[in-house]
Amino acid sequence: MPSTLFDKVWDSHVVRHIADGPDVFFIDRHFIHEVTSPVAFLGLEQRGLKVMFPERTFATADHNTPTINQHLPVQDPLSANQLKALEQNAAKYGISHWGLGNPKNGIVHVVGPENGITLPGMTIVCGDSHTSTHGAFGCIAFGIGTSEVEMVLSSQCIMQPKPKKMRINVNGKLGKGILPKDVVLYIISKLTAAGATGYFVEYAGEVFENMSMEGRMTVCNMSIEMGARGGMIAPDETTFAYIKGKDKAPKGEAWDKALAYWKTLKTDADAKFDVEYNFEAKDIEPMITYGTNPGMGTGITQHIPVTTETGNSKASYEKSLNYMGFHEDDVLLGKKVDYVFIGSCTNGRIEDFRAFASIVKGRKKADNVTAWIVPGSHIVEQQIKDEGILDILTEAGFELRQPGCSACLAMNDDKIPAGKYAVSTSNRNFEGRQGPGARTMLASPLVAAAAAVTGVVTDPRELIA
Repeated sequence: MPSTLFDKVWDSHVVRHIADGPDVFFIDRHFIHEVTSPVAFLGLEQRGLKVMFPERTFATADHNTPTINQHLPVQDPLSANQLKALEQNAAKYGISHWGLGNPKNGIVHVVGPENGITLPGMTIVCGDSHTSTHGAFGCIAFGIGTSEVEMVLSSQCIMQPKPKKMRINVNGKLGKGILPKDVVLYIISKLTAAGATGYFVEYAGEVFENMSMEGRMTVCNMSIEMGARGGMIAPDETTFAYIKGKDKAPKGEAWDKALAYWKTLKTDADAKFDVEYNFEAKDIEPMITYGTNPGMGTGITQHIPVTTETGNSKASYEKSLNYMGFHEDDVLLGKKVDYVFIGSCTNGRIEDFRAFASIVKGRKKADNVTAWIVPGSHIVEQQIKDEGILDILTEAGFELRQPGCSACLAMNDDKIPAGKYAVSTSNRNFEGRQGPGARTMLASPLVAAAAAVTGVVTDPRELIA
């Protein structure tokens, strides 16, 4: 029978199917970080268990690491203890560990792909909801909880019910100034923040076929923000070219064998999905959010919808707008911006900084804006320097920080003050996500750059030559 890409990967990893229950599901790669792993390791110790396949687990420090002065001791006691626990547990159980100061350190969902750990057809989990990022390579990748982290460490398996299947097609050619972040924010605005709950999404069509791997990772990263279990894109020549030569990618005969398998990873022509959506690239403009979930987004030239246009209850919609200090039918263009953040596992890759620099080149940072420019890894940091992007940023009045999750979730010192507005390239705009009382507007690196140099919400197409 014709199969979807999702079915091919899922079914090949089922160890045992439980009737009327979940599948026992083998995991190829397990990423861990300092926040969700300590309790899992404690569970192993209490039960006298070992890590079954330590070579399949990879540890990096990222969530609550500082983004300045990483050579100094971490000041926050909780963060310092978590970082130390990760280092000690990795050493005890023989797990690869890229801590602060390691040249391969960075955000977990950045360092996996850039080092060739993430490969097509794999199953990948991490105690982090944005593990869906790795689906850009044709993987089944999803976030898990602490008890499940312990389960994978001890058995290399997890128990999961098989999700339903959704395909989202976007065809046509994107307009000037439209980035992958705009594409996914547009899709979420149409489906809502719960519109894909219970599904695993495959993204298909010309727009995704023409995207870089960085762009595909941005899209798959935010699948969770519409309720999906994860998202994936079929591997192709773009994928293979990105992987080839990476440190941990197959080499020689192993590469040829892997490539032959990877080329089979695509949805068959007559395969069926439980639900399917179709969108046109021409309908997408630069996007920005106005509310307190990623589904509350609109084209940057549009008005904030009135309640009757959203399907939300009046009380919850008003609560969200009140938190943001906005009103129905407001126009966001021209709204004052206090902070700009570019980084995170959503937009912390070299392509994102190239886009940001394309706007700020020859301009100056607005005096009223505090900007946090945070690469997703030390490899990205070095690329920024090697490509001359750091020179452009410095000339424009920006400073480059060190790698980490930073202001995406404000678990370190990078917190947006209460009541202040931030244009952020991260993935969530929940109440308090970037700091207690912070007001977050999610957007692409181009929209962030335009705000950084003008001091207000600005259509980046006006600044593109």
